[in-house]
Amino acid sequence: MTFRDNACIAGIYEHPTRHAPDKSLAQLHAEVARGALADAGLSKDDVDGYFCAGDVPGWEMPGTGPFSIIDYMGLRLRYLDTSETWGSSYLVHVMHAAEAIAAGKCNVALVTLAGRPRAIGTKTGTIVAAKGLDAFEAQFELPYGPTVVGLYAMSAMRHMHEYGTTSEQLAWIKVAASHHAQHNPQALLRDVVTVEEVVNSPVIADPLHRLDCCVITDGGGAVIVTRPEIARGLRKAPVRIRGTGFATKHTMGGKIDVTTSGATWSGPRAFGEAQVTPADIKYASIYDSFTITVLITLEDLGFCAKGEGGRFVAHGNLIAGVGKLPFNTDGGGLCNNHPSNRGGMTKIIEAVRQLRGEAHPAVQVKNCDLAIAHGTGGALPTRHGSATLILERA
Repeated sequence: MTFRDNACIAGIYEHPTRHAPDKSLAQLHAEVARGALADAGLSKDDVDGYFCAGDVPGWEMPGTGPFSIIDYMGLRLRYLDTSETWGSSYLVHVMHAAEAIAAGKCNVALVTLAGRPRAIGTKTGTIVAAKGLDAFEAQFELPYGPTVVGLYAMSAMRHMHEYGTTSEQLAWIKVAASHHAQHNPQALLRDVVTVEEVVNSPVIADPLHRLDCCVITDGGGAVIVTRPEIARGLRKAPVRIRGTGFATKHTMGGKIDVTTSGATWSGPRAFGEAQVTPADIKYASIYDSFTITVLITLEDLGFCAKGEGGRFVAHGNLIAGVGKLPFNTDGGGLCNNHPSNRGGMTKIIEAVRQLRGEAHPAVQVKNCDLAIAHGTGGALPTRHGSATLILERA
């Protein structure tokens, strides 16, 4: 039995706020849950499976963890999953929800994400990449002060050295995202930018410029996964989960290529399960913490050969209605929304919008029947998880 025979996405919701100083973390989780349930035409009493990650309130308190938010939302569950793979967590949750539903463990699964990094003053890419002093790598890495943007810059610099990739080619990814964001009234950055504006913006960590970096936003999102027989009687046309894949990538004691990601393995697994190829995909939701994240991921998923990413993304090839592979038509993390510094949830949501035909008319992909959503959680050149979903219009 395949996932498309057993589970599908029946509800989605993206919180409209990008700055929430007046809302608690628990409130944001509850609001996105309510929104996704309303989108599906269900109530909280229908939910018997809940999936969350380390962004839920109470996670840092021993003995509390996810039980705090379950209590707050008044959920009565028979299945709970708290898998934590950072930005890729929510794609993993959809995968796990499909497995749980197929196994008869639950019928209606709720996945939520929420956060307030903008409200508390988080700055772009400044988070120390190895905060845990008990992590084995801390003694080797913390003395050098690694930040998230610094690590991704290392991948970008090496890619440029190995393959001749240029800052101008990376800039085209931001340009494409901005062309899409102009049509999204909720996007944090709605101004269309040029390649010149991207490469002339201040350098944050050489060779990445400020406009190569994602936005910092509050808010969140939620997804409802359920049985096809339940989904068929609900408000919106269901979206089939056709294929999934997950992989981890780490330093292997120094035997590592910083220009590749876990998508090298998660992508083929998802495509194989779905029995499709990259050439079949009409729309791509790709994690875009930085422009280099998109370029490397597209290569590793098989949309172009290794080292060809720069040429593949250039000259508008990712712009809806212009290029061959429309991507992140909501503006993505680069322009629209990166709630709680975890962009995987919004990648699922926009892919579902495209498959439903609910994206903005200016960016809606014609005859969009097959989409890919991909999340990266962690740091690209060191340790991270990659999760890939192939989704299909019912």
